[in-house]
Amino acid sequence: MNPAEDFLKRKLQERQQAGNYRELKPENSRVDFCSNDYLGFARSLVLKQSIAQEVNTNPLSLNGAAGSRLLSGNIRYAEDLENQIADYHQSEAGLLFNSGYDANLGLLSSLAQRGDTIILDELVHASIIDGARLSYANRYSFRHNDLESLEAKLKLAKGNCYVVIESVYSMDGDTPPLTQILNLTEKHNAALIVDEAHAVGLYPRGLVCELGLQQRIFARIITFGKALGSHGAVVLGSNTLRKYLINFARSFIYTTAAPFHQLAAIKMAYQLLEDSREATISLKKNIDLFKQQVNTGKNFTLLNSDSAIQCIVLKSNEMAREAAKQLQMNNFDVRPILSPTIAQGTERIRICLHSFNTENELTLLAVTLNKFILLHA
Repeated sequence: MNPAEDFLKRKLQERQQAGNYRELKPENSRVDFCSNDYLGFARSLVLKQSIAQEVNTNPLSLNGAAGSRLLSGNIRYAEDLENQIADYHQSEAGLLFNSGYDANLGLLSSLAQRGDTIILDELVHASIIDGARLSYANRYSFRHNDLESLEAKLKLAKGNCYVVIESVYSMDGDTPPLTQILNLTEKHNAALIVDEAHAVGLYPRGLVCELGLQQRIFARIITFGKALGSHGAVVLGSNTLRKYLINFARSFIYTTAAPFHQLAAIKMAYQLLEDSREATISLKKNIDLFKQQVNTGKNFTLLNSDSAIQCIVLKSNEMAREAAKQLQMNNFDVRPILSPTIAQGTERIRICLHSFNTENELTLLAVTLNKFILLHA
């Protein structure tokens, strides 16, 4: 056997034996408590029809971009869309990327130079970590949402310093003390970068705008594949930052531009967001209803979250799998989150709530969960 092929098989066997082997699964007909489609845009017929109309009536609607934006792939429509999105989020400028992963990779790998410093909250997601790793900067992480830990790392910083956090954390669903973190970064002349991937929808313009901090934030990442029901991302910041990324962000420079259909989907999703305040209200009501009805007892923990992401920590891969299996048998699409994706001992089920979940669905979900928890108390 080829040594490389043997290595692959051995690593897969190790993962299977450890009980954390990953597999792709097709769609199902269960009640959705799994997806990031917080406002139901991904399934919206209204959005689907408006995208189709925008594509069909626009002469620029090629099937593909046919090149990177620095070659043949740029169109005025994309630049106008960037301006519209920047205005919506009250930012000076924005630059589109093909995904949130590409945005974080391009931003962080190009910003910090050798001798600079990047400081990350320990629970930021993989694209932020990978972007930081690709830079030549000194890297530190601080304890999750811990101001003292952050300040200790800020005191170690050299060169230009960038602090990166999320406004809603993808695996815990909680929010950071954003104003206090911003005050600390300003005290130490550091630039704050906020990933708003899971905040838009619950907060229409994101948590940064909700708190009125947009003029003090160095950069924000807004993704479109969650509450906006489409795909792609934008980095928001100054005009200078936009020009810098066009010149130095490799994940922007060396990739084919998004096709027109993707741009149209983003534009129409933002138009729908303006008309969807009731969906946001429904989402918040469903979050409150779920938290009122679920009872984790003494052995398990419902993490403190006011977002659409609600997590029950079950402390082992086996227990998380069993809980997810019981919920799936009752027609609820809930998935386990296992180590090594998260730290050992924090394994959980991650429940995503949506504006379209009915009161009856939420009640039945809570009843099923409470029965499982009582059985394993």
